[in-house]
Amino acid sequence: MTAGHTITIEQGTDLVRVVRDGQVVAESRRPLLLRETGYPVRHYLPPQDVRTDLLTPSDTTTYCPFKGTASYWSLPGAEDGKDAVWGYPEPKDAVAQIKDHFCFYSYEVEAAD
Repeated sequence: MTAGHTITIEQGTDLVRVVRDGQVVAESRRPLLLRETGYPVRHYLPPQDVRTDLLTPSDTTTYCPFKGTASYWSLPGAEDGKDAVWGYPEPKDAVAQIKDHFCFYSYEVEAAD
């Protein structure tokens, strides 16, 4: 990490549910909570807790100098579903825990008890 930039990952236990057009796309009680300087907390969900059959792989990729290259997936339906999900198939060693987990944009994540 660079000076002033940190990333921490911890195991969460709260129920995280992602609902799209009334359909549960993901539901997990074992999200990884990634906290990164300058960003909101992100919930990375294990693949077993995500309806991957509802995700369409995208050609989009982005690069983060701290986490690596992200791959994206789209959710069916409205335009705002494009590239709504991302993950790191080959993350940097410092964040290896998030490998193959899925992250959804915050407005789609519902945390419940």
